[in-house]
Formats: sequence, structure tokens, C-alpha cells
Amino acid sequence: MSAGPSSASGSTAGALRHVLSHLITPLLMCVGMGLAYLGAFHAPAPHDLRVDVVGSGARAQVLAQTLQDKGDGALSVRTVANRDAAADHLRTQQSYGAYVPGSKPELMVATASSDTSATVVQKVFTEVAADQGSPLRVTDVEPTAAGDPTGQGIFFLLVAVSIGSYASVAVIGGAGAVLALRIRAGLALGTSLVVSAIGAAFAGPVFGLVDHGLGGLWAMAWLYSAGILLIGVGLHTFLKRWTTLGVMLLFVMLNFTSSGGIFRPELQPGFFGALHSFWNGAGFVEGVRSHVYFGGHALGGHLLVLSLWFVAGLVVVAVAGSAEARRRHEAAEKARETAAVRTTAVAEEEMEEAVGV
Repeated sequence: MSAGPSSASGSTAGALRHVLSHLITPLLMCVGMGLAYLGAFHAPAPHDLRVDVVGSGARAQVLAQTLQDKGDGALSVRTVANRDAAADHLRTQQSYGAYVPGSKPELMVATASSDTSATVVQKVFTEVAADQGSPLRVTDVEPTAAGDPTGQGIFFLLVAVSIGSYASVAVIGGAGAVLALRIRAGLALGTSLVVSAIGAAFAGPVFGLVDHGLGGLWAMAWLYSAGILLIGVGLHTFLKRWTTLGVMLLFVMLNFTSSGGIFRPELQPGFFGALHSFWNGAGFVEGVRSHVYFGGHALGGHLLVLSLWFVAGLVVVAVAGSAEARRRHEAAEKARETAAVRTTAVAEEEMEEAVGV
């Protein structure tokens, strides 16, 4: 007998509800990505961007104060005694530009710290030099590697490593759901080794984003990737099909936008600038910059950030393991109760049959 029209209609309606319920995830991704990326990148503007004016005389003091007042919070202008002190500030990321006034004015920048910040500073001081009737000479005291002329290659490396990591979470959590959590955690750590090796290959021999320090970059890529994978695998126990949205929120929407790979926090709204101080993407980007270009200055803090995210992953996996063990215990108890009820029912039925006989 063939199904009637009402049966077919009910099947279509059920399938449509199923599709619509699953469309919620990509629509939320659309909203989240729009809010995050446009909120972080649509209108970069400097605030408290540290720059130096070289000189100790009245002229340097007046110029620094004028720029401070004219900037209305955009710049944080200080004077330094000499060019060497200014260069030291740039190489320790205490400032993002140093102006040397005179008949042949010079602007010192460190594009390895942030090409976009250097561009903003150059625009400001080009106008200052023009007002003085002199062309501006720009000196880059810490340029990027030849394979990364914009200084943004590290950010796109972050993107590649992140996608390889969080996309693997869906595979391990979904296809590997029947496996014990310790095996899934082992797969996560193994996958992070592969992802970080791919990232190191991109950074070194493939594209030449860095010309030295590749071993340290690989170690930070592994620590970063392992943290994402462990957190994702642990969260899958609780979020199930919402895991993809959860890891995208953590490691794309909030992560890429606060990493400092495109704009440093001094050019972003305060929310993303605040995340920059402790989010794992910022730890990776700034850690690689510190290791490759700035002689390891402040590297310990960036490694601490990456390590804490890795530890957070271990904690999430441990909590997930406890939850899964509790669920298995509850399922076993329920199965025993069901078996006991069935056994009792069968015994009663046999007794009734015996009495009937």
C-alpha cells in the first residue's frame, strides 16, 4: 500500500524543519563574522600610539607637545635624548615611530613590529616635515624578511594553522566519537604536530616568511595548534553539533581580529585591544615577531599565553572525560534497571502461566 498525500506532506514538513534548524549555525556564523571582522577592521584609527621625538631642547619639547595636543588622544608623544635611545625603543616595541627633526628630518620605524602602524606614523610625520618645508627620509631599523614584505605573512600563517586545527576538531569529535576520549586526545596532539609542521614548511622553505628562527616558530605553532585541538575535542563532548560554531567564535571571530597581525591594538577598538593581551592568536603572532625580529624581547609573556591555553585544553579534556565517564555509568545503571524490570516481568509472566496450568 502506497503512502497517502498526508504522509508525504508530513515527511516534507519534517525534512524542512530539519534543514531550517541546521541553517541556524551558518547564519549565526555570518552574523558573528560580520560583527567581529567589521567591528575590528572597518575603521582603524590610532589611539595612544606611542611615538618619540628625538631631542632634548625646547624645539623638540614644543613639537612633541604640539603633536600630542593636535592628535587629541591619537598619539602618545614623548621626547628621547638621542637617536640610539629612539632606536632601542623601536626594537623593544616601546614605540612605533621616532622623528628626528632638523634640516633633513628623518623618521625611524620598525615595520617588523607592525607595517600598518608604521604607515600611520609615516603619514603623520610626512605632514610635519612638509610644514617645515623639508622632505622626510624614512629609516626602517627592523625590517621584515624578504619573503614577507608587508609583515602580514605571520598573520596569514596564523589563519592556515588555525583552520587546520579547528577543522580537525570536527573530524576527531564526529568521526571519532566512538573512540575513548584518551584516544581522541592523542589524535588531537598528533594532528597538532602535523599542522604545525605544515605551518613551519609554509613559513620557511615554501614562502620564506622568516629567514631564521624556524625551529622556535614551529614550537609555538605546535603549542598554539595543540591548545585549539584539545579545547575543541573537549568541548565536543558538551556542544555536539554546535562545536563548530563554538570553536569558530573562539579561534576565528575573536582570535584573528585581536591577534595584531593586521592592526595592532593601538589602531583598534578597545574590546579587541583588550583581547590582544591574553588571546592565543596574539600570543602566537607577537611571539613569532619577538623571536624572529626582536631578539626574544617579551617572548616569555607570549609563551606563557600559549602555554595557558594549552593547559586550558588539558583541563577541558579532563572535565569532558569525567562527564563521559558519568554518562557511561548512568547508562549502565539504566540498562541494569531495564534488564531487572524485564527479568521481573518475564518471571511474573511465567508464574501466571504456571498458575493457569
